[in-house]
Amino acid sequence: MEVELRTNGKIDSNELPPRWAGGFYLPEISAVQSAQLNLKSVVKPTPLQYNAFYSELFGANIYFKREDLQIVRSYKIRGAYNKISSLNPEEASRGIVCASAGNHAQGVAFACAALGIKGTIFMPVTTPAQKINRVKNFGKDKIELVLVGDTFDEAFQNAQRFCQEQQSVFIHPFDDEKVIEGQATVGLEILQSADNQIDYLFLPVGGGGLSSGVSAVFKALSPHTQIIGVEPTGAPAMYEALKAGEVVTLEKIDTFADGVAVKKVGNLNFEICKNLLREVALVPEGKICEVMLELYDKDAIVAEPAGALSIGALSQYKDEIKGKNVVCVVSGGNNDITRTEEIRKRALLYQNLKHYFIIKFPQRAGALKEFVTQILGPNDDIVHFEYVKKNNQEKGPALIGIELKNPNDLEPLLDRIKAHNFMGEYLNEKLDLFDFLV
Repeated sequence: MEVELRTNGKIDSNELPPRWAGGFYLPEISAVQSAQLNLKSVVKPTPLQYNAFYSELFGANIYFKREDLQIVRSYKIRGAYNKISSLNPEEASRGIVCASAGNHAQGVAFACAALGIKGTIFMPVTTPAQKINRVKNFGKDKIELVLVGDTFDEAFQNAQRFCQEQQSVFIHPFDDEKVIEGQATVGLEILQSADNQIDYLFLPVGGGGLSSGVSAVFKALSPHTQIIGVEPTGAPAMYEALKAGEVVTLEKIDTFADGVAVKKVGNLNFEICKNLLREVALVPEGKICEVMLELYDKDAIVAEPAGALSIGALSQYKDEIKGKNVVCVVSGGNNDITRTEEIRKRALLYQNLKHYFIIKFPQRAGALKEFVTQILGPNDDIVHFEYVKKNNQEKGPALIGIELKNPNDLEPLLDRIKAHNFMGEYLNEKLDLFDFLV
């Protein structure tokens, strides 16, 4: 069998890595091709789009693989459908169980409805309402939804217990050969669509299903490509595993980027990523928010946090990628509109443009006017204000949020606040107090 790709010509499959290479599982290209044929009726090939804004910004040719345009708005339908459709009649009759932070659940729900298989889906209570509603819509009467736990990992543990009790088939979101082969079809599509060789590939990493599958395809068919995994700073499960040389369980994670927020990566996925990824870059959640807003503002792309993740890493490689052909996988677009204000706030905090203070106002007339006229700069804007007058105290505290036009305006602002004896606490540097009050 031959694999024909515009980027690399024809490659003899006899020269490709074996199914188990060097002691770890590596999906065969023939298996990925079979998955692509299997998915043909339910998965539409998503475009590989040149992005003018980021290309100009970084002096490179930046392309987005738009998996946010799938019917379930993420690549997860690929692995879920490929796995569920492979079940034999006896397995299918027992029903399936899965755990998900949202995107895998939508893929499973879609597959259950399409294949007529009963499914029970466990999701964290913290899952955005938009994802919950879409799971219900896709699954219709074929799925039962159970909300439990605060994180994916807690939902995962409950799902596994339920699965054992019911003797159902567990559909793992990433640590499964059929799931990996399904996600790997993203890599085939990228290479089939590319007109030029791809120098850099940035892949979002959660449990490792996408990154392991796509990196296996690229290492076989485009071995010169530098493959960079990308995780959020608040959930660096693969980064820590690679550093430790083994799969580790994180004690605590930030679930903001819910599509990639896992405490532990898959065993199969870890071995592939350990051998095939060049490295894993970490991107702060605030930077992810900045990219989400840029995508919407510049190109009307509605990306979820995990979907914007790979793009967020580009600035760390700005010198290295100049003049190169770069692909970023936009993995999902299931973003809840109710999170918009939180996204904007996180972005402004990351950009050092939004600052919160506890200000001590003297209990006299004119104190607020003095603060506005003598403390605030000409471009500073009060965006939050809470104050209760304390008649029996010399000073009364106020919670104030100030948005700047330029991050360089912060130091002069702090100097003026201190010079006029208004300073109480600068909350941006005290995260626990900040999260409680703001």
